[in-house]
Amino acid sequence: MIKGLMGGSNVIVSGGNTSVPYVSQNNTNPMQGMIRVWGTDMQVYDGNTWVTMSTSYATVDLSTDSQSILQWAREKRDQELEHARLAKEHPAVLNAINALKRAEEQLDLVVKLSKEHGEALETS
Repeated sequence: MIKGLMGGSNVIVSGGNTSVPYVSQNNTNPMQGMIRVWGTDMQVYDGNTWVTMSTSYATVDLSTDSQSILQWAREKRDQELEHARLAKEHPAVLNAINALKRAEEQLDLVVKLSKEHGEALETS
């Protein structure tokens, strides 16, 4: 039995209930504290009667930000797969992809140099 769920930084848990009936400890009554399923209910024996335990349902979901990032990744993946498919059939698409890769490499280099040398690049 899961007693509770806790979310993390990008996992949201809503609803649910962790309350259970109080059953005092009694070593002379071995049945006390026993749990049974009765129909669709879960019950606990408190020493005198079977008490139906409250039920609730928790909902687990990703944060809005995580969902947005996953959607972006799906779209990016689909775009790259489509570009790769088209590049096999059309040399112009392959040339454009290669030019884009070179431009991204140049951008990465300029960004790295800018971070390392700051204003020196801007004045030259």
